[in-house]
Amino acid sequence: QVQLVESGGGLVQAGGSLRLSCVASGRTFRTYAAGWFRQAPGKEREFVAAVSWSGGNTYYADSVKGRFAISRDNAKNTVYLQMNSLKPEDTAVYYCAASARPYGLDITSTYNYWGQGTQVTVSS
Repeated sequence: QVQLVESGGGLVQAGGSLRLSCVASGRTFRTYAAGWFRQAPGKEREFVAAVSWSGGNTYYADSVKGRFAISRDNAKNTVYLQMNSLKPEDTAVYYCAASARPYGLDITSTYNYWGQGTQVTVSS
């Protein structure tokens, strides 16, 4: 069993930065791939970024490439999402997720565990 708790969301002006954190419980977390998804009001949950269990491979949605960076620290059971050059269209609830499978990481159904989400609001 893995429990995930996100933090770091908030209100920021366009062009600003935020860093989201996702702390996991459970010793096995280091064997899971991890991802970040987001969901804006009235829209489906969408893939943002993912990282392999080792941190050696990262994947990004086209909409965030070059602006966001995902990383993990397995010693701290934590996954991060550094978000730079934020835009109003980045406004959403951001969710952390863990997957026992190392593939299909851009698909919500791949993931076994989800956090409760943290709100990110970008003002223009």
